[in-house]
Amino acid sequence: MDVREEVASIYRESLPVLLVALGGGLFSGLILEELLASVGRFPGLLVMVPVFLATRGNVYGALGGRISSGLHQGLIEPRFQWDERLVNAVVASFINGIGISAVIALLSWSALTLLGRSAAHPLEFLGIMLIAGTLTSAVLIVGLLTLLFVGYTRGYDPDNLVGPIVTTLGDVFGMAFLLVAVGVIEVVA
Repeated sequence: MDVREEVASIYRESLPVLLVALGGGLFSGLILEELLASVGRFPGLLVMVPVFLATRGNVYGALGGRISSGLHQGLIEPRFQWDERLVNAVVASFINGIGISAVIALLSWSALTLLGRSAAHPLEFLGIMLIAGTLTSAVLIVGLLTLLFVGYTRGYDPDNLVGPIVTTLGDVFGMAFLLVAVGVIEVVA
């Protein structure tokens, strides 16, 4: 395959996913509008949003890269089955996703307090981040693996799919589950 064919192939595979990502980003913005109503109840909540979304991309982008490499090398089969390599990557990503959610809550609260800004109680921040982080992690793992496996079996290069899939799923479900988590903590607290 020459350079022109390679570029055309990448463009053909990436453009539909990027258009879906655009729609997902717009949808996430609409959810953010709903989340703004809770800022008065949980001061400092918006400080956590960009960090939370960015870390979803970092953690699950790395997972997608591992899965993509495993598919290319024939080390991972494109189906849900017990595979030690796949299970280890998924468990590590899940633990990282939950752990970084707790760190986000505590660092956000600490930074706001240090700067003399009002902040919700640290346990409220922690509850919001742990609920949103757990739910988002579960959806991202299942969604990412499903879309990569389906795309790979249909002849798509998973390297072209990982970035847009992770960012779209992370933004849409991250914002949705932040809204859910805020609702749960509002009821509990």
